[in-house]
Amino acid sequence: MTASTSESQFHSSGIDSAIDVRWVMPEGFFEIPLDADSIDELADRMVTLGREILPGADSEIQVQLALMFAANLDTFAEAGVQYAGFVVTEVDGVRCTATVNVSLMDLDDSIAGKPVHAIAAAMRGLEMGEVAEIKLPCGPAVSCVGTRQTTVDGSLTPSGAAEPVWTSFIQVQVPLTNATVLVLELGTPTPEGWDVFSSMFAGVVKSLRLFDSDGTLLVMPR
Repeated sequence: MTASTSESQFHSSGIDSAIDVRWVMPEGFFEIPLDADSIDELADRMVTLGREILPGADSEIQVQLALMFAANLDTFAEAGVQYAGFVVTEVDGVRCTATVNVSLMDLDDSIAGKPVHAIAAAMRGLEMGEVAEIKLPCGPAVSCVGTRQTTVDGSLTPSGAAEPVWTSFIQVQVPLTNATVLVLELGTPTPEGWDVFSSMFAGVVKSLRLFDSDGTLLVMPR
């Protein structure tokens, strides 16, 4: 992975106002298409993405990767994912992969007064992992580092049977003043790449910037 970067953004339209959300992704991340005008267009874009990520692989492997991305689209939609990125790189001779998702969720009215404390308490109550309240350039946030088990569909495994996979993750939640919560999450099933990916993700989170509709830089209150 190199030091070159690209900027990503979207608009958070909440109850009170719209907030422009921007952050910087390192070079090497491929953006997973989340929308298309038709199923055929989406399929074409997914297959093209598979070829771009694995240019030297057999076409069957490229298609399997495309199918894996497509299988997650409903989950992305339900979770309010606005951006999904995927990277594959070698760390000490081991091929490692990671995803970074950026989502937007509504903020519960009951925690509007002290959302950071309430989010942290909820995460601890769910025993999601190691939870901490942190300060970012854009305002206060909550981070959680942990692991979770997911299942890979049998159509994507060598055995042909569904297989469990442990994924290490870092999730950061930033409550916004327009009654929404910005969620950034890194996930990787390859422990060999954890140090590289977690360091990279720290840079992504620190690059997060918020702007109002006039382009004025915003910092969320505590």
